[in-house]
Amino acid sequence: MGLDIYVGSLTRYYAGEWENVAEKATATDRPEDRKALQLAIQAWRSILSESLGGNISHALEWDEAVEAPYFTGRPGWDGFGSLVLWAAYAEHPTLSRPAVLPEEWDDDPALMMSNVAGFRSRYSHLVRNVELWLPSSFEFTFEGEDIDGTRVVFGSTMTLKRQLEVLNAATWQANAAELGAWKRASPDRSTSLELQARYAFAILSDLVREAVEHNLPMKLDY
Repeated sequence: MGLDIYVGSLTRYYAGEWENVAEKATATDRPEDRKALQLAIQAWRSILSESLGGNISHALEWDEAVEAPYFTGRPGWDGFGSLVLWAAYAEHPTLSRPAVLPEEWDDDPALMMSNVAGFRSRYSHLVRNVELWLPSSFEFTFEGEDIDGTRVVFGSTMTLKRQLEVLNAATWQANAAELGAWKRASPDRSTSLELQARYAFAILSDLVREAVEHNLPMKLDY
């Protein structure tokens, strides 16, 4: 099962009016269905915003039109998992980082330490199972219901962008030209954890930049 990352309106996403790296999603053709979907998502957003209350400085707001711009990338689970572990080991340097991504990487000891209750992770919006990042500035992550009622973990696009910049400064210190080269070097499954992580980092950095610039949510798609 592949992993794509989508940036854009959730109306466009759930209507299927977008293409991932490999194929076109199944689209909702009827305009009245898209309008009903948009209204439902806006209502969900209002409820979510109200539930956060004073924990956010401004009510959640972004362009929910199906015509809003969108951006996608495919780091794959191997790339994304390698990046998550790279971040976890960056904040637990006494542990020995694996050379390649383990099969059961979600049980990795460094990742588990980064998720221990009370631990203040520098990369919380990357390592804490976030599936949907909202275009709002807040430091915490939280669990709640997605539009379809699924329980997911939410984060902030602004905070994720800053945390990725901190991770780069603490480890690779890569410049824009290097990130461009990493993004073009699609690895295979036998590639080292670091090269997988670099590839995913370059993709994620581009997408979160677009999310912040266009004030749009970012979502894992799998």
